[in-house]
Amino acid sequence: QVQLVESGGGLVQSGGSLRLSCVTSGLTFSNSDMGWFRQAPGKEREFVAAVNKFGGTYYADAVKGRFTISRDNARSTVYLQMNSLKPEDTAVYYCARKRFTGMTTSAYDYWGQGTQVTVSS
Repeated sequence: QVQLVESGGGLVQSGGSLRLSCVTSGLTFSNSDMGWFRQAPGKEREFVAAVNKFGGTYYADAVKGRFTISRDNARSTVYLQMNSLKPEDTAVYYCARKRFTGMTTSAYDYWGQGTQVTVSS
């Protein structure tokens, strides 16, 4: 049974930082590409960042230079370090396993339950 469990969300002031974690089980993590998405109220789920099995990273333009995705294969965990947070970063953040080509939600097959990030102005 595959499980992805996010943690680390919370309330932070504008300009602050948070680190999200996503612990996985039931999949061959070291051979999996992983990603983070977010969904704000009334909006579609959008790509934030991804890391492939070789450690290559990809970012949405909105977070480039502020967020860093990383992975720890020994812990089957993917992280999202978020710095210089802005109110527009407020959303539920989801981690997911990438199964197919592409950067949209349809390229990912397993998802966590999400963790809320709220940035106050």
